[in-house]
Amino acid sequence: MKKIGLLSDTHSYLDDRILHHLRGCDEIWHAGDFGTAEVAETLETVAPLRGVYGNIDGQDVRRTQPLVQNFEVEGLRVLMTHIGGYPGHYSPAGRTLVQQERPGLFISGHSHILKVMPDHKLGLLHLNPGAAGRHGFHKVRTLLRFEVAEGKVQHLQVIELGPK
Repeated sequence: MKKIGLLSDTHSYLDDRILHHLRGCDEIWHAGDFGTAEVAETLETVAPLRGVYGNIDGQDVRRTQPLVQNFEVEGLRVLMTHIGGYPGHYSPAGRTLVQQERPGLFISGHSHILKVMPDHKLGLLHLNPGAAGRHGFHKVRTLLRFEVAEGKVQHLQVIELGPK
């Protein structure tokens, strides 16, 4: 069993609330728009980091974070990219990735809208943690915590970090 902290769209902003909720996680996953490499470096001091770069990320982030992460954790195949859409509304690139890779969990960011949705047609769970940073139209900053065990997401928690 692994405890995962999932966030996105920090846009160069990390505060003690974010770090508090990530402490105790076995891994931190960031679905893009770090803003700066310092955000990734700080997260790595809390737990091992898996991330993808987003559309606002410069070369400092793109040197260390790929466009797509495709990996397996505790028997669960995970696919993560920043701009991927969601079930019924995948981006063209997201749809292609999901159809090719057949993950059990598909993660994207970008929209700043928290979503937890099954895709019954493709047999996967989609997660978008919303936005943990202060930049954007969202009103409440969010992240997700959950466990992965025996190929499944369990004990999913939505963490509201307060107003931006």
